[in-house]
Amino acid sequence: MPIAGLEARLQALAASNCSWDLQAIQRIDSVGAILLWRAWGRHWPESLAISAQQRSVLERAAAVRTDFETGHPMGSLFGVLVLGRMALAMGKNLRDIVTLIGQLILDLIFLFSHPHDIPWREISANLYKSGAQALPVTGLVGFLIGVVISYLTSLQLKAFGADVFIVNLLGISIIRELGPVIVAVLVAGRSGSAMTAQIGVMRVTEEIDALATMGISRSLRLVLPKVVALSIAMPLLVIWCSAAGILGGMVSANLEMDLAYGYFIEELPRAVPVANVWIGIGKGFCFGILVALIACHFGLHVRPNTESLSSKTTTAVVTAITVVIVCDAIFAILTRGIGLPGGA
Repeated sequence: MPIAGLEARLQALAASNCSWDLQAIQRIDSVGAILLWRAWGRHWPESLAISAQQRSVLERAAAVRTDFETGHPMGSLFGVLVLGRMALAMGKNLRDIVTLIGQLILDLIFLFSHPHDIPWREISANLYKSGAQALPVTGLVGFLIGVVISYLTSLQLKAFGADVFIVNLLGISIIRELGPVIVAVLVAGRSGSAMTAQIGVMRVTEEIDALATMGISRSLRLVLPKVVALSIAMPLLVIWCSAAGILGGMVSANLEMDLAYGYFIEELPRAVPVANVWIGIGKGFCFGILVALIACHFGLHVRPNTESLSSKTTTAVVTAITVVIVCDAIFAILTRGIGLPGGA
């Protein structure tokens, strides 16, 4: 008999105020107990004959809560509640990242006095994965960005007879701004997500707990190598991407404006002060540390389930890109008078 039909029949019997004798039933499970309890109107019938085991099962069914309150709309306070939760989450993440930075500083102090414990193999592996393997995509994207900027700006510059200023425009924009930001976004999406997923999988499979059981520092073996590797790889990738962008812009300027390669190469050092190169390298160094810290932070907070793994990986990438853009804006304000025409 279908459950719906059985439930309807039990309710009909309960409505007739009959006596209930369940002692002939050899076995009753939780489903049957819940059906009976619902048929009785969630209270014990006046005439009931049951065994002690059956009473135990029925009492467990009676203990199941059914009076859950549904959420009510918060009205004008709902937005305040959401903002409050976001602020608390941001504060907790910031506190945990500061704690992670403090632990890394302690690890560095320890390694200065124990250089034989430096995880060279882990640093080398992360440097290869995050740096060497990212060369093709960063070079390609940088080259195409240079082509696009040169092509679009050449149309405007030719209208004003200012063709030669394409060198200034490309040099400043790519070396100072676009190169570091493009590399940071690509590395955050490529290497940052991989770092979060790697540490997250280790959390799911309890490998990190195994490291703690063996007395191995997770920050020394997992976090520090990634931070060091990205802090080294990012400045080099910025130089590589900026060079590819300048090359793409030079090729496009030659095709669109008939600007000689020799003139472009000769004019570039005069148009772009060397301070812009150091600013780009400094941005790459800071962005690398930030991306690695954020990726490791969210990886260490993955819960032992696949849903949390995917959620934290996505959050790590979005947070890293957002922080990079905010940090770039701070750099722009702090260095506005360095390496620019009319600056100090």
